[in-house]
Amino acid sequence: MSDVGSNDNRLPGIDRLRGLVMVLMALDHMRDFFDADALRFRPTDLTHTYRFLFFTRFVTHFCAPTFALLAGVGAYLHGARLGDPRRLSFFLASRGLWLIFLDVFVISPAWAPGSGRVELGTLYAIGCGLLALSALSRLPARIVFAVGAAIVLGHNLLDGIHAEALGAWGPWWRMLHEPGPLPLGASGSVLYPALPWIGVVALGYGIGPLFHQPIRRRDRVLCGAGLASLAAFVLLRSGNFYGDPASWTFQHEPMFTLLSFLNVTKYPPSLLYLLITLGCAALALPALERLPGRAGGALATFGRTPLFFYVLHIYIGLAAAMALALAQGYSFADIAKYLNIGEPPPEFGAGLGGAYVAWALVVAALYPPCRWFADLKRRRKDWQWLSYL
Repeated sequence: MSDVGSNDNRLPGIDRLRGLVMVLMALDHMRDFFDADALRFRPTDLTHTYRFLFFTRFVTHFCAPTFALLAGVGAYLHGARLGDPRRLSFFLASRGLWLIFLDVFVISPAWAPGSGRVELGTLYAIGCGLLALSALSRLPARIVFAVGAAIVLGHNLLDGIHAEALGAWGPWWRMLHEPGPLPLGASGSVLYPALPWIGVVALGYGIGPLFHQPIRRRDRVLCGAGLASLAAFVLLRSGNFYGDPASWTFQHEPMFTLLSFLNVTKYPPSLLYLLITLGCAALALPALERLPGRAGGALATFGRTPLFFYVLHIYIGLAAAMALALAQGYSFADIAKYLNIGEPPPEFGAGLGGAYVAWALVVAALYPPCRWFADLKRRRKDWQWLSYL
């Protein structure tokens, strides 16, 4: 993750919302590390999942879209402070390349330890968004907003184009819009195709001027946009009209019919996925702006150190999960086998309840170092390299 922009004149609502999505993201990753069901089936697979597992996964859907949107907002606010389009373009390009580098060489080894595989995920997607924004930022914000909206609204029209039909260009199509293997025979896969995420980052940049408006007007616009997004989601989803390649269907019981209705596509993020997640984010931001006390302060601390939190929580979670598996009597070879082919034994890991416990412990353990690092970034503005962490 990248906290685009400096620490000057921060908006508490943005930091708190960013911090909230980081905490929720940690829940999803602890589920991956500690619940063996993560290796057996997708938590949104209605033929295998159960309610608690589905909603544990569903609530974390809000993380990546919200963070990508806020990366765009932060880029606009940083550019407004810089007052120099060329410096902003360089800043965004270097930050985008840095995130992609981290995804390849720091994050991928944690998700596929010892395999040498590269899994292009969240950092790759946001990095591509910032690279695109380094060029788009030369345009007026309203034009960037229009570009972002066009991508978000229209990219599902490309769902019928598949890499297999594009010959030599097919692998590169997967980098943009269809998950699948990496190009050039490289070991690994593209989990987060870039095009829709470029749209979300551009959308965030385009709404940046709103955060220079009076609070009441900004909150009114955000709440209106959030409600309109959720209404559009319900309307489009109700008739399976447009916006998601997977239609909802009636299930054996009403609750699972609701799960089917909510089960929208993340890879790549469909229009309906973005409508429901960003709609809720727009409604949450004004509320978090007014969140008092220690809860607001803790979320803001995490929101000011997102990349620091992101890298640390993955490696701490991985180390703890490995330690638990070894304590249960499994070898490193066993763990590698389960990671590669799935189907671990029922007693492997700690279950979903254990994942929640690990989540609470990891978040609590990360608060002191994140608070220290946030304070260091605030005090040492002369250490420019800190902004890349």
